[in-house]
Amino acid sequence: MRCLYCNCTESKVIDSRSADDDKTIRRRRECLGCGRRFTTYETIEISPLLVVKSDGTRQAFDIGKIKRGIVKACEKRPVSIEQIDSLAEEIAKKVYNSMEQEVSSKTIGEMVMEGLKELDEVAYVRYASVYRSFKDINSFMSELQRMMERKETEKRS
Repeated sequence: MRCLYCNCTESKVIDSRSADDDKTIRRRRECLGCGRRFTTYETIEISPLLVVKSDGTRQAFDIGKIKRGIVKACEKRPVSIEQIDSLAEEIAKKVYNSMEQEVSSKTIGEMVMEGLKELDEVAYVRYASVYRSFKDINSFMSELQRMMERKETEKRS
């Protein structure tokens, strides 16, 4: 680490403390050359993660897009923002833990649908209707039928 003032490469750490919910370490340093103090921040480097869209284009992974989609599906439903944030963070964690540098938008969409299915069935149907692009009422009804059959099977278990 070079000193901002004299370009000396030798410094000592005077104080360290966590910042940003324990995701960053703030270090107060003192230059051994000129004695002046400066602050540095140490964070975990996250390798870029790309989402491969259905048309083959790639874009950077954005948890904000996931949250916006979930919020839209949960409009006027009894789902708290904490539940939405929790679901979005859980999906992001799964994506990053996959250790892949690219993930398909289809995989992310399926994760969102699985989470919404547990969270709120109406929100799940809303999201699925957009995500799966139901062409007509029959495709929509067949999805509802599958949902009802799964629910009946769960009740029997």
